[in-house]
Amino acid sequence: MALFITLDNVHTLYNIDVSKKMDGIAVLHQHHHPAKEYHKHTRLFDGLLLGFLMKGSMKAQIHFLEYEINAGDIAVLQPQLMIDTKSLSDDAEIISIALSSDFITSFPILREFIMNDQIRWRPVIRLKEEEFVLQNELLSLIQKFYHKKESPGKAEMLRHLVISLMCMISEAYSDLQDHKSLIKNRTHEIIDDFYLLISKYATQQRTVKFYAERLHLTPQYLSTFLKQKTGKSVLQWIDHTVILHAKTLLKSSSLSVKQISNELHFEETSLFCRYFKRITGVSPGTFRNEQ
Repeated sequence: MALFITLDNVHTLYNIDVSKKMDGIAVLHQHHHPAKEYHKHTRLFDGLLLGFLMKGSMKAQIHFLEYEINAGDIAVLQPQLMIDTKSLSDDAEIISIALSSDFITSFPILREFIMNDQIRWRPVIRLKEEEFVLQNELLSLIQKFYHKKESPGKAEMLRHLVISLMCMISEAYSDLQDHKSLIKNRTHEIIDDFYLLISKYATQQRTVKFYAERLHLTPQYLSTFLKQKTGKSVLQWIDHTVILHAKTLLKSSSLSVKQISNELHFEETSLFCRYFKRITGVSPGTFRNEQ
């Protein structure tokens, strides 16, 4: 299931106790169950998302490129970056911390984080071995405070714990950049610019020509380039993004299929239903009713 995640809908989508809802922060602790098809889950969050792989391993596509993530690794996803889980080991255990845009803007270190191109192109990192214990202790405290009974100082204490963890991650990136700086090249620029375009226009513009013209490239060059660099053509990425919108609306809104079809700029509901089934293998109604 592909999901647009916000702090408003994360509790519904992941069956989290609504009483745990807090302004600006959500914490999830997930264990992989082989019966669940996590490899079908594509997620896009509107804030900063941190994923800590505590056990096991996984393969994921983050911002168009594929990564192998192992126990001890941290996945750092800046706002509006897609993560597509390709596979998870049976023993995978993940702690995720989601921070809203409002939370981010309150702290300079987080504002710098979401503007850093090098982090976007190096989203998987791990702390030094001697800092693992501190990392895990902080994660344990963050979870305990998140589930702690409401109190006047709960939110403030949790925010300080999260910022402490973010400072450790920021230091790890600083060390990497000191030794091996990643220069944003033309490949990165094209992918970044294309990503921004499909994020904004995919539900309205579904032709290769539109994106190629905006990027000042020929349609054939853009399709070939993306296929070689990301494994998907322009049309495949457009379909991927449109279905991402559609699945999220089906799962997290009460809009009818017809209303969703209109929202996604399909001329007729029947065209949307055929399009959805061609790509996903099921009808919009069937998808909506699946657990």
